[in-house]
Amino acid sequence: MTDDQLLRYARHLLLDGLGVEGQRALLAAHALVIGAGGLGSPVALYLGSAGVGRITVVDHDNVDLGNLQRQIAHNLSRLGQPKAGSARASIAAINPDVQVTAWVRRADAALLDELVPQAHVVLDCSDNFATRHAVNAACVRHGKPLVWGAAIGWDAQMSVVDPALPGTPCYACLFPPESAHTDEACATMGVLAPLVGVVGSLQAAEALKLLVGAGTSLAGQLLMLDARTLAFDRIQVARQPGCSVCGSRATPGAHPGHG
Repeated sequence: MTDDQLLRYARHLLLDGLGVEGQRALLAAHALVIGAGGLGSPVALYLGSAGVGRITVVDHDNVDLGNLQRQIAHNLSRLGQPKAGSARASIAAINPDVQVTAWVRRADAALLDELVPQAHVVLDCSDNFATRHAVNAACVRHGKPLVWGAAIGWDAQMSVVDPALPGTPCYACLFPPESAHTDEACATMGVLAPLVGVVGSLQAAEALKLLVGAGTSLAGQLLMLDARTLAFDRIQVARQPGCSVCGSRATPGAHPGHG
């Protein structure tokens, strides 16, 4: 690391379980972020400030005024601009050493099959079930760890899908794709602004832990937050043998960070 990097990441270098080797792992890592909205904003900013060397951001949407209540990667000067590009500019303003690639596209199966294999960790910050299921399926297919989160109204939940850990469930084990789901849009349901910041920050923390092999991830657990009472609940969740996505998968080798 350079002298500037030693200064920039000094608080990481002092951490047990991270230190110099962990920071070097972050600098060499590649994170794929799906969605640059309420969750994707803090995810992208914290991954960039933490020194994840390569970040790919995927979002098809443009910044509008109604986003600015909660989507902290964007500002008034970028109204009408692609969110992916806006997030890239915000990361660069904090840490210009990070290589950020912005894809102004929907995260469909074809694009995910191109991008997921290149990443060390994937963070799903999307706002609809179709995208979440597509991201989950791609991560299971390519054996990549996934950190997903969701927030609406006053409530949020998140977990980790880690194909390297036998017996742990994927997103489809909890929410089968064949079940009927109704997406609840922020435009009609609303969402507490800081709630997405809390969950996005926790997603970023889980991703950093996976990349450096620190602590224990949320794989096999569902974390739920009720912002009205600030109550966190954590429940164990099991892999479903009949899951249409991961039920017949072979367990791949451990990914970097677990070794």
